[in-house]
Amino acid sequence: MSRTTPPRPVDIASVFPELAPSARQAVRLHPRAGRPTVHDSSVGGPLLWPADETWPTCAKEHHNGNPPVSLDDIRRRRALLDAAWLRPREPREHLLDPGERAYFAKLQAGHPAHTEPNALLPVAQLHLRDVPGLAGPEGADLLQVLWCPLDHHNGLPAARLVRRNAASVGELLTDPPEPADVEHYGGYVPAPCVLHPEAVTEYPAPHELPEELADRLYAWGEEQEEDPEEGLGGAYYQYELSVAPGWKVGGWAPWGLCDPKPMHCDACNARYEPLFTIDSGESNGGSGSWTPLKDLEEPSGPTGLRTPADAPMVKIGRGCSMQIYVCPTSFDHPHLEVMQ
Repeated sequence: MSRTTPPRPVDIASVFPELAPSARQAVRLHPRAGRPTVHDSSVGGPLLWPADETWPTCAKEHHNGNPPVSLDDIRRRRALLDAAWLRPREPREHLLDPGERAYFAKLQAGHPAHTEPNALLPVAQLHLRDVPGLAGPEGADLLQVLWCPLDHHNGLPAARLVRRNAASVGELLTDPPEPADVEHYGGYVPAPCVLHPEAVTEYPAPHELPEELADRLYAWGEEQEEDPEEGLGGAYYQYELSVAPGWKVGGWAPWGLCDPKPMHCDACNARYEPLFTIDSGESNGGSGSWTPLKDLEEPSGPTGLRTPADAPMVKIGRGCSMQIYVCPTSFDHPHLEVMQ
């Protein structure tokens, strides 16, 4: 199934030629519900992991505002809600029956946090063959992203990047450890998804442009709207023409939660570059023209709990994104995680 981003409403580089040098390729991953195998590129799927390689864990301090829950709790909660959304019900009838509400409340209660290291959870597996422009060390053709599914000091899960050669994995680990604790609401538990990678062109968010150019883009955006109060107005460039929403590799940063800040590698002081964006959805409320053509079609039936634009069911903060930055000089240097 192809998921093609419509052409941009305006070729912004022809209107503002000074933007042309800042064009970057991003690869939108378009994760959708599926059953990926260890050999596929995926979100929330099983990893191609050697049987003789230790599964990573997290022993860092966690910052939990609510008691953690188990992975099984999240799976049962989602299954319960999905079945409830799919069954017919009368107008104003409660989504859950009394027994289900009691069971749901029990699941919500959570459990005391464990003290032993927490096993990491697979987030994404990306084969270089599937993602144009994705690079790796010599001989490595696979990027695996895992994280500890609990809040850490920066309000984000702590990610681990693993690069390897897929052909040299050998005997596979078939029953990897699972984390004992995950975030209370399950926002850090990616549901299994297959990917539909698509290369698009992005331009910097207004926050990263010279102030004079950003002001002109804002004024131009207001001119494009017949009624600015009903549309995006001056934010037209920001939402529709600069940075694509959703899970992606490369591209530009979706600044907005905070202003751009200097971000340099602790090991060599090189300026970090965006590698991977993990988003809370494929639409941010103002970016309708980025919606894939396939998703513009009316669903043939009930969609249940998972919508196409939110297939991974990941939530970062209050609907934000987590961007992983890497050092351009060495794959061995530490990466950086930022909420945007």
